[in-house]
Amino acid sequence: MKHVTVNEAHDQMEQGATYLDVRSTREFAMGHPAGAFNVPLIEPDEDSGMMQPNPDFVRVVKAVFPADAKLVVGCQAGGRSMRAAQVLEAFGFNDVANVRGGFGGGPSPSGNQMDQGWVSAGFPVETNARPGHTYKDLAARADDPK
Repeated sequence: MKHVTVNEAHDQMEQGATYLDVRSTREFAMGHPAGAFNVPLIEPDEDSGMMQPNPDFVRVVKAVFPADAKLVVGCQAGGRSMRAAQVLEAFGFNDVANVRGGFGGGPSPSGNQMDQGWVSAGFPVETNARPGHTYKDLAARADDPK
């Protein structure tokens, strides 16, 4: 699996890559990389509030993005996105990169330092999602038989 820094992810987005934010819908709504799409890997259970795997994660991503889409996958610090990138590769996506440091920064793979996050790098952040970029919109597209 490929890993990229937030600087590399930003550069790839400028060249047409898509940022797939796999944080919860609540985290996404509080702020996300400008232009990002949200398909959460885990979401709070409606009854208990406990975080649970999103059973529709792969189905929604496959319905919205082609297998050859260039995806940079990010979360808050890099853990969920690494898992999501592994899952997407296992289901046939062939140009996926995990964003080390994610939105808020996190430990580097060596554990000796911190990877810079999207926010601390000063890259554009949105709190209002663009039309068609929220999980609700993407799930609706996946459910539409057209």
